[in-house]
Amino acid sequence: MVRIGTLELGDFPLLLAPMEDVSDPPFRALCKRHGADMMYTEFISVEGLIRDAEKSVKKLDIYDEERPIGIQIFGAELDSMVRAADIVEEARPEVLDINFGCPVKKVVCKMAGAGILRDIPRMVRLTEAIVKRTSLPVTVKTRLGWDENSIYIEEVAERLQDVGIKALTIHARTRKQMYKGQADWSWIAKVKENPRIHIPIFGNGDIDSPQKALEYRRKYGVDGIMIGRAAIGYPWIFREIKHYFATGELLPPPTVAERVAAAREHLRRSLEWKGPRLGVLEMRRHYTNYFRGLPHVKVFRTRLVTEDDPDVLFAILDELEAHYTDLEAQGALLLQTTQNA
Repeated sequence: MVRIGTLELGDFPLLLAPMEDVSDPPFRALCKRHGADMMYTEFISVEGLIRDAEKSVKKLDIYDEERPIGIQIFGAELDSMVRAADIVEEARPEVLDINFGCPVKKVVCKMAGAGILRDIPRMVRLTEAIVKRTSLPVTVKTRLGWDENSIYIEEVAERLQDVGIKALTIHARTRKQMYKGQADWSWIAKVKENPRIHIPIFGNGDIDSPQKALEYRRKYGVDGIMIGRAAIGYPWIFREIKHYFATGELLPPPTVAERVAAAREHLRRSLEWKGPRLGVLEMRRHYTNYFRGLPHVKVFRTRLVTEDDPDVLFAILDELEAHYTDLEAQGALLLQTTQNA
């Protein structure tokens, strides 16, 4: 049984990564339904939280159907971090997670996110201060190092464990790599093999299929896997991995009806949570992934990403479903859908 403090997550949990403008309540609800064991919020600026900025405070919204959930924060100043920890605790998540891995320039240049990988002692001090401040289990998500010449993840894991974190997620790339190149999970294996390490170690990076999830589970010995980009527009990845673990068989890809139902629900929840303007705009990034592999889908996708009226958007989704369900019934869709799954 994998535990974060007293929180039990099963034998091999699958975690939804904290992704900016993606891992919001509407999307998290879909991932939870399809098998994700633990959610993380989008990362939240501690400076925004302590200044009561609307965008940051909105990200604290969590719902019982999503639990267990971790709220992830990022920052670089000790006072701001501990004050933000108090605000997070009031939101009552199961876990407080610290982002020491975001590679985006506007975050890094402030010594937050992956920027702190250039100052490991500071990373440790910030973490220790938050652990002492909150009653919540504290976890960390980070990268291997700043670049290939400064990979100190084995030392980092020990030092963060020593100051009290309850789990560590490692994205198996350096900051310099951003999201390019291949993730090197051999470094995660080295952390797991360290006899001093007793907290759960979760791996992240490049898991995009059930087969790869099982291969990496066996090869690198991680306690669980965090999935990010592969889940965008494809929340079924969690159930597919779990089914493959249990049976060794691949589930068929979701039907057109399932894809449309997910997009429709996602849109409905986005409208409810964000309002009609943002709800429509922020859904646009998801349509490509929901309908990837459908032949000649561009004509529908173009309409979906240019229409502003929610009622018209739902009508377009109905039209898309009817069109491709007819093809599916004729057997004309099956081959291409399978080939592009």
